[in-house]
Amino acid sequence: MNHYQRLTREQRYTIERLSRAKSSQATIARTIAVHSSTVGREFKRAGMTRQTYCHLTAQQDADSRAWAGRTIAPALLLAVEAKLCAEQWSPEQISGTFRKENLGEISHETIYQHIYRDKKAGGQLHRHLRHRCKSYRKRGLGRERRGRIKDQVMIEERPAVVAERSRVGDWEMDTVIGNPGGSVLVTMVERKSRYTLIALVDSKESAAVTQGMIHSLRPHRDKVATMTFDNGKEFARHAQLAEQLAAKAYFAHPYHSWERGLNENTNGLIRQYFPKGSNFSKLTPREVKRVEALLNSRPRKCLAYQTPHDIFHPPDPLALAA
Repeated sequence: MNHYQRLTREQRYTIERLSRAKSSQATIARTIAVHSSTVGREFKRAGMTRQTYCHLTAQQDADSRAWAGRTIAPALLLAVEAKLCAEQWSPEQISGTFRKENLGEISHETIYQHIYRDKKAGGQLHRHLRHRCKSYRKRGLGRERRGRIKDQVMIEERPAVVAERSRVGDWEMDTVIGNPGGSVLVTMVERKSRYTLIALVDSKESAAVTQGMIHSLRPHRDKVATMTFDNGKEFARHAQLAEQLAAKAYFAHPYHSWERGLNENTNGLIRQYFPKGSNFSKLTPREVKRVEALLNSRPRKCLAYQTPHDIFHPPDPLALAA
């Protein structure tokens, strides 16, 4: 390493996740492609240990040092706050789209600093951010008690092309829980396009979850090649789903949430609309579809500020020519 580069928000997020999983400092450094001492300095600078490290607080401190004193023009500020509050766009999405559409030059770091200053002044802008610096329940201690799902094929046997995100057709699956024992949301996210499907089902039982996924994915079965699941028992009928969709099913390792990082990230976006403790039994399919449409119409930095819908449903060249 010949020169110093600031850690990115994504790298700090990975540091937190791997730290919670008790990965070594050297493993964390290799994963985010930095020297091991950089990770050590990050913990020390943030005043945290590997057990207490919070990427949001660390990023806020770093942004405060680098962007102190920055201001936003009033007209641009109003446009930024409108996207943040009305459509729950992230600062990165706002910054990138404004730049792409010549609506104004403003960095995502500057937007974050405005949000943090607003919070200190008693404002509510921060409530529209997805991330919260909350403590995590320690998981994975002791032996795994949930048992194994029959006929699992683990993620290391998944084709290498899935990791490349070079094609549409590779999905990650999970559930979002509301009140215990009530209805749940089944989330399905396509890896290349980030296209999201959300199924509202009556319970976490495998039969209900499987039927919800079949109903959601069947219209897109020509765009379903692989599915990667969490280890929850709600996915015990994976073979039935794979047969219905003519696809291959794979499982992440227990407590390795980063192996389905896109799905975990998407669940966080969904929690903006349906917070923990919500009674999903009171939700209607129309409300769920509204959130699904909002997520699929957001410009994404990783897609060069195209939307998931743009990638998953590209326009027909013949129709455009006509």
